[in-house]
Amino acid sequence: MPFSPGIKARGIQLLLGRMMSRVHKDLRFTDIPARTETLRVETGAGPVTCTVYRPPATPATPAPVYVNFHGGGFVVARPEQDDHICRYIAATAGCVVINVDYAVAPQRPYPAPVTQAYDVTAWVAENGAANGWDGSRLAVGGHSAGANLTAAVCRLARERGAFSPRLQIIDSAPLDQVADPATKRSLVAKPLLTPQLMRIFTAAYVPDLADLAHPLVSPALADDLAGLPPALVVTAENDRLRDEGDAYAKALEAAGVPVTHRVFEGVDHYFTHTGPVAAGKEAIDLMAGTLRDALR
Repeated sequence: MPFSPGIKARGIQLLLGRMMSRVHKDLRFTDIPARTETLRVETGAGPVTCTVYRPPATPATPAPVYVNFHGGGFVVARPEQDDHICRYIAATAGCVVINVDYAVAPQRPYPAPVTQAYDVTAWVAENGAANGWDGSRLAVGGHSAGANLTAAVCRLARERGAFSPRLQIIDSAPLDQVADPATKRSLVAKPLLTPQLMRIFTAAYVPDLADLAHPLVSPALADDLAGLPPALVVTAENDRLRDEGDAYAKALEAAGVPVTHRVFEGVDHYFTHTGPVAAGKEAIDLMAGTLRDALR
């Protein structure tokens, strides 16, 4: 008897979670000191633990704030995999970084992660004065599954009007959950993402097939992109998700959204974590510089 998507996803959590969240030793930025603390935010889908990264030097006025969502196929809950990105951005962009430990499938499938991601971001926007950051100067971003959540947060922010991110960072995102992963081609023979792995992720995260085409699940299928925040879209040349990321960047631009789009050549999915080191550092520096300019 075949295993259910939920059992397969739990197997990935137990057997592959640590390996999937490893960061190349030369991308860890251990030379940058990290000033961190933890906080708990109540959301409509339960409390969420966040790690707060402060700039190394305390600014004279409250710093702007960036909310970060890690990857892991909506299944692996290891926010520490983004420690290198968070510490680099806090130091280089001069902003507070909130790294969000959102719920994952199969224990908490869609829409719980979206609810938590939006509610945490709204809380960050509203509670800056009490926590030492400027919630009016806010950006949001993520990597892989976290980039999908970023797009969802920005859609909800536009619809509800409670806050307006100055920038969204979409890095190597799954943006079309309807298309069969086998149709998502790579330029290399053995890309990091396999169709089987992608199917497990999607089936665990979105157990109701009717939800797959929802704009909060598949942002690339939405036809109402006008009014979304300016975007930095990062794609990797050899990534199976490259085409949908490229298409999303073009669709945002066609809808009048200011877009910076960069395709990094010769690299695969999650290169900002696994390398090559030079490309990973360049992409992270691009994120930090774009954030610094957007949050001034």
